[in-house]
Amino acid sequence: MTKKKIEGIEACVFDAYGTLFDVHSAVGRHTDRLGDKASAVSDTWRTKQLQYTWLRSLMGRHEDFWQVTGQALDHAFEMHGVSDDALKKDLMAAYLSLDCYPEVPEVLASLKAAGFTCAILSNGTPHMLEAAVESARIEAHLDRLLSVEAVGIYKPDPRVYQMGPDALGLSADRVVFMSSNAWDASGAAAFGFHVAWVNRFGQAPERLPGSIDSEIPTLADLPALIGR
Repeated sequence: MTKKKIEGIEACVFDAYGTLFDVHSAVGRHTDRLGDKASAVSDTWRTKQLQYTWLRSLMGRHEDFWQVTGQALDHAFEMHGVSDDALKKDLMAAYLSLDCYPEVPEVLASLKAAGFTCAILSNGTPHMLEAAVESARIEAHLDRLLSVEAVGIYKPDPRVYQMGPDALGLSADRVVFMSSNAWDASGAAAFGFHVAWVNRFGQAPERLPGSIDSEIPTLADLPALIGR
C-alpha cells in the first residue's frame, strides 16, 4: 500500500458507509434469523443499494438514501427467497445504528485534538447520519454532517463533492477525503480533493479518472499521513 504524506491539509472529510460504519453489521445482528443466507443477503443488499444510487442519478429520478436502502433490501430478500416483514423492519432499524469500525473514535478524537476540521460527506439522509453518529458516540468529534440531499444527486457527481469546500470554506486542495469505496475515492480525486483510500478489504484499484494520494488499510494510518 502507498502511504504517501499529504501536506497542507486543514480538514478531513469522511465517507460514512463502509468507511466509518460497517454496513454488514446490520445483517450481522440477525444472522440467526437468516441462517446460511445471511452473507448473500448482506452482499446483495449493499450491491443493489449502490447500484440504485448510480442508476437513479443517471435517470434523473432521485429518491433519498433511506428509500433506496429499503428498495435494495426488498430486492435482496426476493432474490434470496426470504419473506419476513418483521426481519425487514428490524434490519432497516439496525441500519440507523450500524457499528463503527474499531479505530474510528480514537482516530477522530486525535484529529480534532490536532486542530483539523472533521466532517462526513455521505449519500445518507440527514436523519440516517445523525442516528448513526449518535449511536456510535462520535458526534463530539465531527464538525459537519453533509448529506447529498442538499443537492439531490448521489456520488460520484461533482456537485456532491463541491459541498465540502462550500460548507467548510476551504479550497479542495486543503481537504483530504477518505473512503473505503474505490469508486468514491476516484470520484473525489477527480473532483480535486486529496484522497486517502481506506482499502479495508484488499480491493483492486479501479480504472477510473482521479489520482489517489495514499492507500491505507484502516483509518488508524491517517493521522501520520497528515500530521502537522
